[in-house]
Amino acid sequence: VQLQASGGGLAQSGDSLRLSCAASGRTFSTYAVAWFRQAPGKKREHVALTTQTGGSTYYADSVKGRFTISRDNAKNTVYLQMNSLKPEDTAVYYCAAGMSSTTNSQAYAYWGQGTLVTVSS
Repeated sequence: VQLQASGGGLAQSGDSLRLSCAASGRTFSTYAVAWFRQAPGKKREHVALTTQTGGSTYYADSVKGRFTISRDNAKNTVYLQMNSLKPEDTAVYYCAAGMSSTTNSQAYAYWGQGTLVTVSS
């Protein structure tokens, strides 16, 4: 599976952005997909994940209620809708696919290249 993340950019505090993670391959629906982010000087952290069917989702406390992860398996795409953005959301966002729905980044075998989100106050 190859993943391509897009949709990042510059936003102001309170704005919204939608990230997309487009996947190649016919088996995309067999993978759980997660978004991680890494801010400058910080460790990569889990943001959100969705199970293979999209029936279950999980969010980090820092984004709960503001971010929504969804997937369209017919389009081989996972989305991350980010609302009420804050400066602390500034990071490079990565999508990742794996067989297990987990917040552990090491469990994900496939990674996109990352897309930069910058939120100004």
